[in-house]
Parts: sequence; structure tokens; C-alpha cells
Amino acid sequence: SRDTQGPLSSEGGPSFYNEAMAASAPRPATPREESHYLPMAEMQGITKRFPGTIANDKVDLNVAQGSVHAVLGENGAGKSTLMNVLSGRYRPDEGEIRIEGQARQFSAPRDAIRAGVGMVHQHFMLVETLTVAENVVLGDTSIGYRVHPAALRARVAALGAESGLELDPDAYIWQLSVGEQQRVEIVKMLYRGARLLILDEPTAVLTPQERAQLFAHIRLMAEAGRTILFISHKLEEVLAAADWITVMRGGRVVDHVRPQDTRHEALVRMMVGRPVLFDFQRPQVAPGAPRLVLEHTCALNDRGAEAVRDVSLAVRAGEILGIAGVAGNGQRELAETLTGLRPLTRGRIRVDQRELTDAAPRRFIDAGVAYVPQDRRRTGTAPNLSLIQNLALKNYRTDQPGYLVSHARQARQADALLARFAVAASSARVPARILSGGNLQKLILARELSGPRRVLIAESPTRGLDIGAIESVQETLLQQKEAGVAILLLSEDLDEILTLSDRVAVMFEGRLSDVMDAAQADADRLGHLMAGSPLQDAAA
Repeated sequence: SRDTQGPLSSEGGPSFYNEAMAASAPRPATPREESHYLPMAEMQGITKRFPGTIANDKVDLNVAQGSVHAVLGENGAGKSTLMNVLSGRYRPDEGEIRIEGQARQFSAPRDAIRAGVGMVHQHFMLVETLTVAENVVLGDTSIGYRVHPAALRARVAALGAESGLELDPDAYIWQLSVGEQQRVEIVKMLYRGARLLILDEPTAVLTPQERAQLFAHIRLMAEAGRTILFISHKLEEVLAAADWITVMRGGRVVDHVRPQDTRHEALVRMMVGRPVLFDFQRPQVAPGAPRLVLEHTCALNDRGAEAVRDVSLAVRAGEILGIAGVAGNGQRELAETLTGLRPLTRGRIRVDQRELTDAAPRRFIDAGVAYVPQDRRRTGTAPNLSLIQNLALKNYRTDQPGYLVSHARQARQADALLARFAVAASSARVPARILSGGNLQKLILARELSGPRRVLIAESPTRGLDIGAIESVQETLLQQKEAGVAILLLSEDLDEILTLSDRVAVMFEGRLSDVMDAAQADADRLGHLMAGSPLQDAAA
């Protein structure tokens, strides 16, 4: 079903993004012929089985030296398993791996790193009790016995600055947001000098300007001979940056294509097996009275610094207010103040005129505040509990006929919710940790939206999800808006903000810009505000 009508037109994505990519990370007008490439990585007949499933089924993948090669596929398509095989985390049941023409067998990631293969995982491999600098240099045997902490910190800070991913080398990992932790992983692999760098969703938390800068660095690395194997759900950046695209579905490779030989719609069909329409029509809902109100709110982060600075806003019933911003600018702390997880140092919070300033989380729940956190595995769910127990976490006190918990009743309710929200699971009794990212997000939405809700705080609700899961989550948010729920959407994804929001603001260094109608906002203006440019520069 390949569509060969030519490259993606400017209508396929935000015009600013396409222009920035063209200016900052151009590919040659005539791509290099395949015969000019030397093989960097060759995977032949790779098969990887897990109990009850075949994650990779005789997969062939050839990656050329000095190229940017993108791998696309839904959650569960097998692309992450394939990358884990290539990076030494998994050993294949069948097949062969060759790196620069030499057959390799990796028993651990350190073997792959020694061979020049490094991977930045979507779920991070960091030691939370160590600092950024300590995580970056961890395992570097060249340091020796005499460590010079100041020199190491300076080197890590300089590497972050050079790559456009600013880091505080003295910060502890547990103090960082999800987006900041992702930056540490990228810098860690760059520090190790990987010749084949596998990147899993590296741009999820960057502004359009920063994405263009990152791809400029990626292009320079490729031209210098380093190879980039790039996993992404953002089709526009894949079409703009990659030399080759491999599409996977159901554990197999569907096709290998060049960007100039395909289009956005054809890639979606190959990934999902059906057309997916993202041209959502926002429900025409007349906004009601302000339902969530913040007045001059301030809060500290985990390091004791002020993260939320004098934020005032009002979210009305039946509207989505989108807040854009690069991770680490106070969004997580703001969301936690709105759910009772973090105290205010100043200001007020009200829901339907109900005073909730510094109230306990249970009072926010009783007031109808639902919360979809950015970290779905550690904050959003209890990974070792069953799906039944995760779905009952918020209503077991109120949704029982008496004082005793009815496990049979909980099981029936869980089965109904899993079916309603299309959560793919073999049983409601399996632990939440075995679900894919998309199904885990559906599980959280099923729990948060199954009870009385008046306000929804949605923090990066589609981060790391595949095309089909993104479509499902965004449709759910629009349905809640139509039902009269007041939704505060915090996201680093400008496409998501502009697609769903009725009004938009930007958060930078803990402060909120003026709220503007979505019709007045565009990726260029918001991108400048996210980078800290004055409003007059953003409007220029």
C-alpha cells in the first residue's frame, strides 16, 4: 500500500517546524546512493520470543554507516525489543548481528557499548540517588582511581551545552522531571562516544527551535561518520530528518522506504493497518463558569527553589486550557499543587468555589479533580498491583455498599472499564507493569474518568504513545470537554496543544504568559515563548 506521490507537503505538519528543519538540518537535495554506504549494523533473521508471544519474527534490518535511520511502529510492534537486542539488553533466540561487518554476540549492554552501540531508552536507566554528573560518567573505567569532581562536572555541563540540552550536573536524578531525565540519558550516550547511537523519542520534551538544533547536531554527527538509529512517533520529524525509514507492525518489518518516496498518510497506514484521522473537530461547547481557579500561587520544587511563581488562571467548564513549556519549567510542580501532592507557599486554589488551598489529596478527589500524571509508571499506577486494584485505588472507599470490600464487585467493574476504554490485557488480574505505555495510559484514564469528575489535570497525556493510542487519548479528552469537564492540559507537544486547546499559555521558569485564544497561537510564537523570548519577539 505504499504511496509514492512525493515528499510531504507543508500542509503535512506545522509550517514553522518544516522551515526550521529545512534551515537547520538539511539533507542533500540528491540523497547519497545506497552503494556509497558502508554497513554499520546488520540484523538478519532476528527472532525474540517471550512467554505467549513472538516480539520479533525473523526481522531483517540493515543500517548504513553515517546515516540517520528511523524506525516507526505502534507500541507492541516489536521495535523496542529489536533495539534492545541490538543494544545488548536482550539476546535473540535466532538470527545474527554484525557491527561494521563483524559478527557480534552481546551478553549485556556493556558489550554493545564496547562495540560502539549505545541506546537511550524511553524508560530511563538512571540511578536516582546519584547526581547528573555521576550518572553520566558511571561505568567509565578510563577515569581511574583519582577522581576530579570539578573537572567531571565541567565536562558534563559543557557536553550538555554543546548538544543543546542544558543540565545541572549537581542535581540528583530524583529531583528531575521526566524530560530532564531524558536529557541526561542522551548526554550519557554522547559522553561514551557511541558510533551507533540509538535514540528512542529524544525530542518529546523540546521546543521546535531546540528540535531543529538537535537534528542539526544529528546531521553533523552523521556526516562525520556516526550512525543514528532513531525511534519516533513524530512522523513530520522522521520525514524531515531520516535517510531511511523502517516500518514495523506485529513483530515484523512492513517496509523500508526513503522519505522522498512516501507520505505521512502512507506511513500511518503501514504502522496501524488502517487510516487514522487527526483532523479533530473541537466540540463547539459554550464555556461555563470558572471551575478551577488559581490566585497568585507559588510553590517550591524538590530542591527548595521556587518552581511556580505567582501563577493565576481560571479554567472554565467545557473548555481545554493548554499550557505549553519545556520540561523543568514548573509544570510538574504546578500539576502537583492542583492535586494536593505539593503544598503552596503562597496563593489560593478553588474548585467550584470550594477552598482547596493546601488540602490533602483526598479532598481534591472528593471535589472531582482527576489527575493524569506525566510519569504513568511510578506516579500514575502501582506497577505490581493488578489492573483490578489499580482501577479501584480512588473509589474503594465510596463505591462499596458497606464497610467490606467486595472483590467480585471490583472485578466486574474492572472488566467493564477495560472493555470501555479498549485496554488490551489478557486478564484484569495481571499486574499493571506488563502493559505497554499506551495501554497503561488508557488504564489511568479509565480510573480517573470513571468517577464523578469536574476538573481534569492532564500532564503530557500522550507522551511516548503510538499513533493509535494518541488518537484514542485525544478523542477521550475532547469527549470530556463536551461533557462539561474543565481540563488543564500541560504538554511539551505543541501539535497536541494547538489541536486540542481552546485557550493557550506558556510556562517558562515558573511564570505563566498571558493566556491567548488558540486561534491567535501558532508553533512559532509559542516556541519563542517556551525558549524565554520576550512576547514582542515571539510576535515578530
